[in-house]
Amino acid sequence: MLLGTWNLENLYRPGGGFGPRTEAAYEAKLDALAAVVAELDPTLLGVQEVGDPEALEDLAARLDGDWHIALSGHPDSRGIRVGFLSRTALRTVTDTDRLPEPMRPVQGDDDGEPVSRTGRGFLAVDTTVRGMRLTAAVCHLKSKLLTYPGGRFQPRDEGERARFGAYALYRRAAEAAALRTVADGLLDGAGRERNVAVLGDLNDGVAAATTQILQGPPGSEIGTPGFERPDKGDAARLWNIAPLIPEGQRFSRVHSGRPELIDHILVSRLLLDQVSAAGTGTPVQDVALPSIDDDPVQRRDAAGSDHAPVWARIEP
Repeated sequence: MLLGTWNLENLYRPGGGFGPRTEAAYEAKLDALAAVVAELDPTLLGVQEVGDPEALEDLAARLDGDWHIALSGHPDSRGIRVGFLSRTALRTVTDTDRLPEPMRPVQGDDDGEPVSRTGRGFLAVDTTVRGMRLTAAVCHLKSKLLTYPGGRFQPRDEGERARFGAYALYRRAAEAAALRTVADGLLDGAGRERNVAVLGDLNDGVAAATTQILQGPPGSEIGTPGFERPDKGDAARLWNIAPLIPEGQRFSRVHSGRPELIDHILVSRLLLDQVSAAGTGTPVQDVALPSIDDDPVQRRDAAGSDHAPVWARIEP
């Protein structure tokens, strides 16, 4: 089976305030997305930036065979949410946007109320693939692309840039902690006996503190001396598959000309032992990525996505 995650970049039907402005641009986007999904051929694909639930249904209708859809009921202020496309039936386990107790709300801007919930909800599902039970959670953490008062994408001065960069980091860190709480519930101290995956757009790199929060107990990462030595922490750990991705493919977005891996798949020990390959793009070829800047509106009518899928092949 192939497990993947992909940010679909503003998947809205045309006519609204965020998606394609014309039917032709929408059809071109669906065609481009469907071509990649067909080539990727995932068993379970976590998706982000679904603006209209009907648009994900339109995408599924372009694919061969039967597909099951699950979507979070907790969109952000633009209506975007996370979800799954699956070849197998799905059962929702968790759908939440709550920060865990005793965490308090965090500052989100200069003047507004503190933020007490995650920007987009976390959705976790159960499915069975050829007799193997798999539990997966999908997320989309707070973006590094900053929006300033009045909808501006450029700050008035460097003080404002620094403040809003800090606010975004506060929120992303709080969301990572909330997601780790979801992962704890899915693992339930049995990561050596449960196939669990946490995947999605973390909006940060492998070594970022927010990404590291999700791993749980430190000291056993892939490529470290502790990796081959099982210990008590394995029951609660998650392993980022990033080191298994060929180095030349180790990016999922290009920002201002700089490749970066901000989309991730983390797995329990039992599931890690069944990962036979990992990559970005598709197993057949890389997905050409544009270089984006700090104004996402410029890609409103663009076909495809500004992210590449990240995937892991699982062989029980």
